[in-house]
Amino acid sequence: MRFDDGEQRMRMAHRSVKAAMLATTLATTLAVSACGVTYISPTVQSQTEGLDVRVIAITAETALLANRQPYAPRSLPGYFREVAGTGGGLRGSGALPEAPVFPDAGAPQNLELRVPPPVVSGPYLIGVGDVIRLATRGQTDPLDPVQGASTTQDLRQEYTVRDDGAVAVPEIGAIQIAGTTIDVAEERIFQRMIESGINPTFSVEVSGFNSQRVSIGGAVGSATILPLGLTATTLNEGLTRAGGVAASDPQYAAIRLYRDGTLYQIPLETYLARDDLQRLRLVSGDSVFVDTTYDLDRALSYYESQISIIALRRSDRAQALGELQSEIGLRSAALSELRGNFQARTALGAEARDYVYLAGEVSNQARWPLPYDQQSSLADVLYDNGGFSTATGNPAQIYILRASTNPAEFGAVTAWHLDARNAANLTLAARIQLRPHDIIFIEEQPITRWNRAFQQFFPTLINTAAAAIN
Repeated sequence: MRFDDGEQRMRMAHRSVKAAMLATTLATTLAVSACGVTYISPTVQSQTEGLDVRVIAITAETALLANRQPYAPRSLPGYFREVAGTGGGLRGSGALPEAPVFPDAGAPQNLELRVPPPVVSGPYLIGVGDVIRLATRGQTDPLDPVQGASTTQDLRQEYTVRDDGAVAVPEIGAIQIAGTTIDVAEERIFQRMIESGINPTFSVEVSGFNSQRVSIGGAVGSATILPLGLTATTLNEGLTRAGGVAASDPQYAAIRLYRDGTLYQIPLETYLARDDLQRLRLVSGDSVFVDTTYDLDRALSYYESQISIIALRRSDRAQALGELQSEIGLRSAALSELRGNFQARTALGAEARDYVYLAGEVSNQARWPLPYDQQSSLADVLYDNGGFSTATGNPAQIYILRASTNPAEFGAVTAWHLDARNAANLTLAARIQLRPHDIIFIEEQPITRWNRAFQQFFPTLINTAAAAIN
């Protein structure tokens, strides 16, 4: 099909009009885009609707200035610092030993001096397990061929005090002597010999001391069970017989003495400086422990072993321990319930918290709760869940926006500016502390701004051109 010259000229004119319209549309779209109508990027500027914005570069000095604004972090409730074992004691046979006091390895503390009361001296009392020696005079030869007289010699026999407190002497029988002095024991044996028609010429002495003992353990040369004899045994003698104290640093060491349900403590430095403490008399049942290792479990296990011995002699000890365990269990359950309720209230937003806010080019724009009982820094937020988007964020434009609390400044904003193009400046992020209601803002990269503007502009350009052609 052929067109005449007039139709061809009309078609060419129509195409020229469409091309002019397309060019006009493209120029208009580019002009609009260049004016920033299609995309507005948030930035930190020195003025905003009459509100002053002070931009201060973060340096080592200005970080100290920013941290001067007072802030006390919120504290967790007191029941988060409590333990179920505090409070309460054992019924009946006395309390458990107190937890050994041990110093901090970095800074030694002053150990409390708790001296046991003085012990009244008294004669030795014979007890179960002691061995007594009975010496009598016996006739062995009726006539000595040299001197013409009968000869005699001493007969020595040993008897152990039975668990019923008696000794069994042949031809005399059982005699109760447990809990008596040697003089009383002699008097009872003398009376029994008279009653039995036996010559009462004899003497009594204790040859084996087994009923009265003290235990010495811990940092000593050799842990030992030390029997007590007729003469008083002092603390210094007991430690010497156990091989001495093996303490490399006396300022950290303590001598702990457990007696009749009570724990006494003598710092080793004080013990070495005072003669009266070295002459403290030990009594039967004492447990001495030299603690130099700060090992609480070791000291407690030692005292618990001593308590177990007492428990065998007291029928209600097991029941008392059960009551204490029940009390600790109830208290532990109560603490767990309180802590659980607090965590649930926090999750539901019912507990007051301090927050900072993340905006701009961060991985997750959100509010970030400040921690309990400690300060938080800019680095904590940048490298936590909020994060710093290195793909789109501008490391040269990291800000902490903080509104003034001074009414005279009408809410002026201070923008603490961190330029992290040099990665060494990130160390400053760990120095500057955050305050409630701070806003952490990161501007976008220039290429990111252009890319986002183009993403909005390009579809509009295509649609406008297509409409103009049609």
